[in-house]
Amino acid sequence: MITILASIFVFGIIVFIHELGHFIAAKLCRMRVDEFAIGFGPALYKQQKGETLYSIRMIPLGGYNKIAGMDPSEPIDERSFLSKPVWQRFIVIAAGATFNFLLAIVIFFGVFATVGSMQPSNEPIIGRIVNGSPAEAAHFEINDRITSIDGKPVAVWGDITKNLEGTAGRVIPIVVERNGEIQEKAVIPMKAETGVSVIGINPTSISQSYSIGEAAVQSVVVTRDILRDMLTGLWTMITGKTAAEVSGPIGVAQMAGQIAQAGFVYLLQFTAILSLNLGVINLLPIPVLDGGHLIMLLIEGITRRRMPPRVLQYIQMAGLTILLLIFIYATTHDISRL
Repeated sequence: MITILASIFVFGIIVFIHELGHFIAAKLCRMRVDEFAIGFGPALYKQQKGETLYSIRMIPLGGYNKIAGMDPSEPIDERSFLSKPVWQRFIVIAAGATFNFLLAIVIFFGVFATVGSMQPSNEPIIGRIVNGSPAEAAHFEINDRITSIDGKPVAVWGDITKNLEGTAGRVIPIVVERNGEIQEKAVIPMKAETGVSVIGINPTSISQSYSIGEAAVQSVVVTRDILRDMLTGLWTMITGKTAAEVSGPIGVAQMAGQIAQAGFVYLLQFTAILSLNLGVINLLPIPVLDGGHLIMLLIEGITRRRMPPRVLQYIQMAGLTILLLIFIYATTHDISRL
């Protein structure tokens, strides 16, 4: 139940904000929006207000704005999408991803201004134990201080990773201090997907508070750093330097459920990161995505010629095929990890 509620919360917020960006930009450019929808499929709720139908639909994995005149086959009037200048259409398409980036900044600002940030401690003290991990099987407890691993002393948290290197699959002794008493545990570390040996523990966290001004600056800095890391990771996958690691709706929902168990603040920060992720993905130059639309608008602005409907249809079909293949790959990957 937690996984379902957490995934609906996360998907609902980032999709709503994304579509709200398109909606506000379209209204400011005096375009007619016939429908503002969150989700796909049959409508669970809908209400007509003015010229726009607002609806919530059954499948909460997306949404859309039905802007008059986006389809070339529709009748065109002065409030249609295609009757507006290229720069206004560009703003409307780009507004979705822009709002996703702004959402991340707002969430981080709210978290930093109210509860501060949680930084991992360098003390070798266990702050969290992963369910089903070797540490859980060996009956480690939160607040245990690790003093040695396989006979090697541990002074700081970084020593844990260093001393576990090459120990996956064999029994090793780990000495901990618990309530002033020394205990030795027999543990069998496992190999993580990254290839390192782990026992399934995380450090404790140290809270750092911020003033309003510091929170504002920090929220922008963190957003910038995450975007930079996302773009770097995406580039290394495209160039084949690292394996393609993607998650579909199943994987994201599973992560949302796990993070929700750690606390609502962590779920908010996950929402911010996923919002950035959605913004970046939507700006990829793939037909059907916002990035593909922006490329075609740039071409139209340079050549001052609109792309022929038949060519546009072929491009959109190619884009749909690419997205379908990515979705199948990501979903298969999610299921294999389950």
